[in-house]
Amino acid sequence: ITMSDVPETLIKKGRFDQRTEEERAEERKQRRIANKAIRKEAFNRAKNYEQQYETDFRNVLRCKRSARESGAFYVEAEPKVAFVIRIRGIRGVSPKVRKILQLLRLYQVHNGVFVKLNKASKEMLRMVEPFIAYGYPSLAAVRALVYKRGFVRVNGQRIPLVDNDVIRNHFTREGLVCVEDLVNQLYTCGEHFKKVNKFFWTFYLSSPKGGFTYKLRHFVEGGDFGNRE
Repeated sequence: ITMSDVPETLIKKGRFDQRTEEERAEERKQRRIANKAIRKEAFNRAKNYEQQYETDFRNVLRCKRSARESGAFYVEAEPKVAFVIRIRGIRGVSPKVRKILQLLRLYQVHNGVFVKLNKASKEMLRMVEPFIAYGYPSLAAVRALVYKRGFVRVNGQRIPLVDNDVIRNHFTREGLVCVEDLVNQLYTCGEHFKKVNKFFWTFYLSSPKGGFTYKLRHFVEGGDFGNRE
């Protein structure tokens, strides 16, 4: 078969396919280079966060040690973030309490959310205290919640947090690129805490092993509800 026997449309299609394949190969190459740079940046950020956490921890230990040696007391800074879990249903709940639980995004039993502590939020927690249990999460607890139970809101849908691309596309203006950025914002109550917290879907938790002790009694009285610190 000579070149003249091949239809011109097939010749053009072959050239187009060849050019398209070359463009795809170049796109894949550029994508690999970009992903490598993103992974390196995420690793460096996680490393810097670890150094920051270690420095803060050592500073607290040094202050406690110096206060003990001088016969004084060292009072740590008040926590900025609490993790709140709903432990009771809506039976017999007043409209005001029900509205506060709705504002906190605690729609069902065993739902959990991060809450920034200020005067208003503390008053809200006080009003719904018989229906919730809360405490101040450690770094390990925040990481476990984000990595194991983390679902995010994308276009109104609940999707698992398994890819940093979702974070990078959602927080382009804030400059957050990886999961450790979100952990840092939640743990330290960073400047983007509100948007990061809203980005996460309400955490769906399981009931405690062995069940609750007594939901109608405060934690300090041997029950379950209220501040557990």
